[in-house]
Amino acid sequence: MKPEIDYSLYLVTDSELMTTATVEESVELALLGGVTAVQLREKTASSREFYNTALRVREITRKHGVPLIINDRLDIAIAVNADGAHIGQRDLPPDAARSIIGEDKIIGVSVSGLAEAKEAERLGADYLGVGAMYATNTKTDAAVVSFEELTKIRAATNLPLVVIGGINKETIPGFLGTGVGGIAVVSAIIAQTDITAAAREIKELFVKVKARLTNL
Repeated sequence: MKPEIDYSLYLVTDSELMTTATVEESVELALLGGVTAVQLREKTASSREFYNTALRVREITRKHGVPLIINDRLDIAIAVNADGAHIGQRDLPPDAARSIIGEDKIIGVSVSGLAEAKEAERLGADYLGVGAMYATNTKTDAAVVSFEELTKIRAATNLPLVVIGGINKETIPGFLGTGVGGIAVVSAIIAQTDITAAAREIKELFVKVKARLTNL
């Protein structure tokens, strides 16, 4: 049975940006600040390094009752019994990924346009990561998605949408009225001196934005 996921504050790791000595330390500090989902994304790590890190992070997310999603690496997701995997447009399609990791796992797909969103939903994605919404140093090759395109994606699918790319306390209010289910944050949390405080501030801000949506 697939886990129920609160996508409100979705942390994406990046060991090159973190202010802590280890990935697991930055993850735990972020969880203490209210992070609701964690994606382990370690692009430069070897398979063994990724696996060992994932094992340690899995213990922490399990302790806090928060789902762990593995970026790209289906083998690592299976090996550590993560809650799911997040794949991009150059990875296996969602239905093929599903056949590997199983029906009880969450599959997220990165999309940057309406056609990709429709195809990801058709092939069984559980949620969509939409972006990059703003230019970001964490993924310099990502094209910026317009708010017009985000609106089209929201109208075309019932899947949860998690926006990513340049998400911080200055840009979050811009998502009022867009119907997104969560924000994916990298440097605005893990690159901060006080990770817990940064996560808490961003979470509170996004919760206020969502509350305004329900009261309109």
